[in-house]
Amino acid sequence: MPSDAVDFRHRAHLTELMDGPSTREELRACLRDLARLNRWFLAYRPTLAWLNALVSRPPARPLRILDVGCGYGDTLRRIETWARKNKVAVDLIGLDLHPDAIAIAAEATPASSQISWVATDVFAFSPDSPIDLVISSLFAHHLSEPDLIRFLQWMDHRAAIGWFINDLSRAAIPYHLLRIFSKLAGLHPFVQHDGPVSIARAFVRRDWERMCVAAGLDLQDIVIESYKPARLCISRRKT
Repeated sequence: MPSDAVDFRHRAHLTELMDGPSTREELRACLRDLARLNRWFLAYRPTLAWLNALVSRPPARPLRILDVGCGYGDTLRRIETWARKNKVAVDLIGLDLHPDAIAIAAEATPASSQISWVATDVFAFSPDSPIDLVISSLFAHHLSEPDLIRFLQWMDHRAAIGWFINDLSRAAIPYHLLRIFSKLAGLHPFVQHDGPVSIARAFVRRDWERMCVAAGLDLQDIVIESYKPARLCISRRKT
């Protein structure tokens, strides 16, 4: 996509290749390279920092954590490692609309893992027991604004303790840098295309404030925090 076609004052209405039809092999290669980007650019750090602040001491029972749009499952595997290290009992569920993504996440997960994987639409998901925490990573920018408002309402209704959205922030510099880096790193063609497009499709603080209000949330209860590089995280911790 030509760089001069992007107006970063507004969210771009573009399509990501990984959201379209692909073989399982193509999707697997794409998700693996996205996981590499997550490691290189410290993408797990905001979610783990939020969990650390939330869990000041081990809870009396396992924390039930739902990851919506879990993709390759790398965030949940990192949380499982964090929980083991910090002696926090957890019950982890990965949910994704794409059955191939769930199959790929499951095959990439060690047999010793206790993560559960579910292939379904989040709005059709009916958990068999209460969810304590709902998280997502690089999921929000895939949604339209009306669906994201609906997702905020869904999370706030389902999450007993709180929720955390780890996503991108729309800005020109990271867009251009990622275009260059993904090519130099020889990442999968989907990632070379979708990475910059994801930044162009992402929301900024004023967008999130508007959507949270539209979802009926009190902005005093919402934390919007930036993390370098190019991350914008939105969360609510219920009292």
